[in-house]
Amino acid sequence: MTRNLYVFVLAAAFFVAALPAQQPPAPPATTQAPAAQQSPTQSAEPPVDTSVPIIPLNVNEVNLIFTVTDKHGHYIPNLRQSDFALLDDQKAPEHVHYFHQQINLPLRVGIVIDASTSIRSRFQFEQQSAVEFLLQVLKARSDRAFVMGFDVPPTVTQDWTNDVDKLETGVNRMRPGGGTALFDAVYTACRDKLLEGARDREPVRKAMVLISDGDDNQSRVRPEEAIKECERAETIIYAISTNWTPSRGRGDDVLKQLAQETGGQVYFPPSVDELSNSFKSIEEELRSQYALTYTPADFKANGAFRPIYLYCNDRRYQVRARKGYFAPRQ
Repeated sequence: MTRNLYVFVLAAAFFVAALPAQQPPAPPATTQAPAAQQSPTQSAEPPVDTSVPIIPLNVNEVNLIFTVTDKHGHYIPNLRQSDFALLDDQKAPEHVHYFHQQINLPLRVGIVIDASTSIRSRFQFEQQSAVEFLLQVLKARSDRAFVMGFDVPPTVTQDWTNDVDKLETGVNRMRPGGGTALFDAVYTACRDKLLEGARDREPVRKAMVLISDGDDNQSRVRPEEAIKECERAETIIYAISTNWTPSRGRGDDVLKQLAQETGGQVYFPPSVDELSNSFKSIEEELRSQYALTYTPADFKANGAFRPIYLYCNDRRYQVRARKGYFAPRQ
């Protein structure tokens, strides 16, 4: 037991260093695509599904969504709270309020699609796969998604809704062309959309599905600034590479960094025909997650970054979770 405790403390030391507070240069403002003409009798957005359990959060409580897999990537179900160890800012939590598997928390998904010239030849396949994904993943009436395309600057083609017809129109409204500002798009999607409700009293699962080749030649925001904004928005990135070449390029490394730093996953479909399988893998993961709500020890509402270290006591299994979060500022 002493040895296990030593391993736990030693591993946690890698997460000690807090990120320095910086003011990133303001990325381009999001362009809002013109909304489709609506008739005066069109119904309002559906009400929130009251069958979804509501778990109120206090300002000093943290909602952590995570995935557990074996070394082959298979999801591990039926684990208990006692199967995990957690450090928040190098300390065990003061109290764990909630632990649950196969969660049904409301889903907030941003579909962020590279619409630059570099992906023109495969753009239609990306659109079709994205629509199929939305049809499958938005189940509860409380789920919401938005659609953003980017070259320079990012453009929201459909705002938050669970109306799949509107989301499909938003996906199909995009036209490829122009340079690539990937980091600006990730930053802007988190700042303008996913940051909404980051500290809501009702927890939700937030994810960004990023479809790109990973190239960037126009961004004003640096990669680490885009990752920080994801951490502020408590958003996981699932990236799908559209680089079909046999060798992994620099763009694939960029996508891998964005996904790993936010607790997500990157997918490398071998061909455009396999793109839909990557979306199915993301859908499966979103339905195979655990949720943990806890009060950190020694919590201070000072806006500082607090690193998280979560691992499974059974070392055959791997936990994928975000690396930390920014405390609210009072």
